[in-house]
Amino acid sequence: MILGEGSRTASTAASLDDLFRRAGVRHPDALALVDPANRENFTDGSPRTLTFAQADCAISTLAARLRGLGLQTDTIVAMQLPNTVEGVIAFLGVVRAGMIAVPMPLMWRQQEIVAALDHIGAKAIVTTSRIGKAAHAEIAMRAAAELFTIRHVCGFGRNLPDGIASLDDVFTPGSADASMTYTRPGPAAAHVAAITFGLDANGLTPVARSHVELVAGGLETFLEVDAAPDTPLLSTISIASLAGIALTILPWLLSGGTLHLHHGFDPQAFAAQCDALGDGTVVLPAAAVAAIGDAGLLTNANQKIVSLWRAPERLAASKAWEGRSALVDVASFGETGLVAARRGDNRLPVAMPRGAVASSRRAPGAPIVIETTRSAAGTLALRGRMVPVQGFPPGAERGHTPRFSLEDAGYIDTGFGCRVSRDARTLIVTTPPPGVTVVGGYRFHRRDVDGLVAQVDPDATIVALPDADLGQRLAGSAANRADLLTKLKARGVNALISGAFQPRGASEAA
Repeated sequence: MILGEGSRTASTAASLDDLFRRAGVRHPDALALVDPANRENFTDGSPRTLTFAQADCAISTLAARLRGLGLQTDTIVAMQLPNTVEGVIAFLGVVRAGMIAVPMPLMWRQQEIVAALDHIGAKAIVTTSRIGKAAHAEIAMRAAAELFTIRHVCGFGRNLPDGIASLDDVFTPGSADASMTYTRPGPAAAHVAAITFGLDANGLTPVARSHVELVAGGLETFLEVDAAPDTPLLSTISIASLAGIALTILPWLLSGGTLHLHHGFDPQAFAAQCDALGDGTVVLPAAAVAAIGDAGLLTNANQKIVSLWRAPERLAASKAWEGRSALVDVASFGETGLVAARRGDNRLPVAMPRGAVASSRRAPGAPIVIETTRSAAGTLALRGRMVPVQGFPPGAERGHTPRFSLEDAGYIDTGFGCRVSRDARTLIVTTPPPGVTVVGGYRFHRRDVDGLVAQVDPDATIVALPDADLGQRLAGSAANRADLLTKLKARGVNALISGAFQPRGASEAA
């Protein structure tokens, strides 16, 4: 299926697989992917390191395995994997197989997985045995049992439940015929590469993007960072969103350097990774940047820091950056689009232009990657090469399920409130979308959260409280917190919602 044919999809545009192969041809024996050294603390298996040649073999082998299951071109394959080598290999393997990758948030449990995958007709799930204390392989099996469309569940790790096909052997050379290629008609970059899920006033919304659109999303930040070719990258952002793909996968593919992965946050492991990175780029959630800098973990002045703002309404009021490294702010407007800007000499955030946004903003004649405007409702709207151009699945506009819809001028409303500056040249984001709770990178409708809790215990309450690190956090009250927690888990409710009722003094691992 092809989205947005025409000027957005020139036949010369590179697909994600093209970008990977180009890097691999240049440096086949160079390190491509490096796992966190503390990997065994949160998932099965020893830390992996792969050269580009080894990664290429694993990607082709995984693609062949999926094809060997009888899955066809444009099959939708869901993924729920930690921020490890397997996550990157699975994503690119699905794409190389000519299928559509759907990376899912790690906090999703059975309820959200079923709702999301049923909406798009996914036919396979790729998961892992565990992430932390959560048995993700079992979660995937329970979700698959509710979904008529799911034909296969595949996984990495030890002690997988019966019925899950192990994928650990994709890292064994010669384990499958990896020489086959899978082509589709038309320019490869014009086809849908991935689907992520946004949340708007209508509910959970699938957002499909072509290779062209994903590359545009990554190119904006890549150009703003102005990293040299082959620059190594350390990312703490998983690939379960537009921001994750654009800030983790794309800079690595565009530069051809080594991608170092960090899962969760472990100060000791992170410090060691920063030291090993040298003069590279570090990608962090904005809420953690100042604290990590104050802890003395970002001391290399030649490193560049990418700060991801999932609550962009807080960016304008943020303090001056006191670190020695260059800092690039990336404002994420859900799954609609990203706006990146490097901080100037005063170390304060740079205002977002009203109208065309170029990358890099400092370079005359730089390409326009996104355009901004203030809607009649006083909200920020975006359009450009990275912004989705139509609803998904195809024909969604004729149905009643939630979908993105474009305005007449091709803009998509983000729902974030904004105002125009006095000189009318910039826009200031002021408020998040109404009725939406944002906890870290996860978004919830308040009415849905209230409804889920009320179904189990009508007398229980759950509220969203301000949180310096996460933006907001959920806190619950119930006569029997432990009993309610057990019942919410049994229903497959998101771990952030059930965790709000965790008995005091205890913690729930994601």
